[in-house]
Amino acid sequence: MHNNSIQNKSKQRFFSYFEKAAPTYPAYRKRFAYYWNDIIKYCNFYIHEDSSVLEIGCGTGETLSKLNGKTKIGIDYSPSMIEMAKQRYPQLEFHVMEAENITLNTTYDVIILSNVIGFFNNVNDVLNSLKPLCHEKTRIIISYYNYLWEPIIKLGEHIGLKRKLPPQSWLSKKDIENILYLSDYEAYRSTRRLLLPFNIPLLSWLLNKYIARLPLFNTFCLNQFIIARPVFFSKENFETRYSTSVVIPARNESGNIENAILRLPTFGKHVEIIFIEGNSTDNTWEAIQQVQEKYQHTHDIKIAKQNGKGKGDAVRKGYDMATGDILMILDADLTVPPEDIPKFYNAIASGKADFINGSRLVYPMEKNAMRFLNTLGNKFFSMMFSWLLEQPIKDSLCGTKVMFREDYQRLIKNRKFFGDFDPFGDFDLLFGAYKLNLKITDLPIRYHERTYGDTNISRFKHGILLLRMCIYAAGKIKFW
Repeated sequence: MHNNSIQNKSKQRFFSYFEKAAPTYPAYRKRFAYYWNDIIKYCNFYIHEDSSVLEIGCGTGETLSKLNGKTKIGIDYSPSMIEMAKQRYPQLEFHVMEAENITLNTTYDVIILSNVIGFFNNVNDVLNSLKPLCHEKTRIIISYYNYLWEPIIKLGEHIGLKRKLPPQSWLSKKDIENILYLSDYEAYRSTRRLLLPFNIPLLSWLLNKYIARLPLFNTFCLNQFIIARPVFFSKENFETRYSTSVVIPARNESGNIENAILRLPTFGKHVEIIFIEGNSTDNTWEAIQQVQEKYQHTHDIKIAKQNGKGKGDAVRKGYDMATGDILMILDADLTVPPEDIPKFYNAIASGKADFINGSRLVYPMEKNAMRFLNTLGNKFFSMMFSWLLEQPIKDSLCGTKVMFREDYQRLIKNRKFFGDFDPFGDFDLLFGAYKLNLKITDLPIRYHERTYGDTNISRFKHGILLLRMCIYAAGKIKFW
């Protein structure tokens, strides 16, 4: 009873504050437009034009009005704030509603909690109330102050630079991640932004666009962002739930074609195998045709020749032909064992992640499986990608990558963001998955020596190209 009384008093203090602040809140927000616009910019990076968006604690609607999305709805427990929002943005939908007791009856692609988590009496109750509003692909984006800034913000309130708020909860990144976990959500990406939260020409641009994105400096940024996904959906019978298309790009790999069929296990609902021949100088195309004819009664095999050049072009052609729910790549050199492919299916079908990336750099390799300079290059790009994508990526160049076909269809629509610049296909898929806000997880595999043919990778020429692509992507992902 005593605890409920304290919670009710705290809730009433916030309610009274926001009711009183509503008439002047738009003008107050405008004073700090530089700060709020950065939050909006970050959220919009992951919200697409056809997304449905719900904002919890929308206030007078400024953030919601600037977010991407086809359907946008805001809720707030302050009637005065909602009345002001309806007057200012009549094209949007607003409701007076408590975050702990949401009565909306639809699901949303993105749910935003922007700088409101410290006002809730019980964050678990709010997150539990969001569950009926989530589907399997829903993303929760939480923004909140970095707790290291608490003394600075308190000082700003004391000297009148900022409105004085009733006492709120100051939650660290670990606090928020733990509460999400206890409420059946998984936090899989986090970052911080803004070293200087107001606009000083040139200085703010330099600090916030470049310096704030660097390791160490990033620790002291004001805004922290956490992106989470629901994990409470049942994945029963996932072993037979999805069909799979395995795309096998093949260039000068005639000696491996039949083994790819013989060694690939049966898994899932159905397996479709797609060979894409890529301008070979040996009899790879003939071997592919022979295998299709030989195993036509036991395997679902499609074949084609690619129109362009490079593995990336071959993968895209194969994916265009694919009909499976899940899309996979198996390199025809078979250095990633076909016997391991069901592990990738199990990882994505069970909901462990939205994108599974093979990693060759965990287990010891056979002596000649990867040359020393290639290993160094892979380790360098591993660190680069982990920083860029804000998720651990140990092996960005492993050929085996897995995602749902519906996500790939969305990736195609977003491809113009990065451009068509990747001849290998690895970066196109990884960067595209990042832009779609997918959870990426590494799956360790044993990497074996080739038993036939030579590698099609040029260490120095392709290494320079990969570095150029990373620099280009950094401008799109980090320094924007």
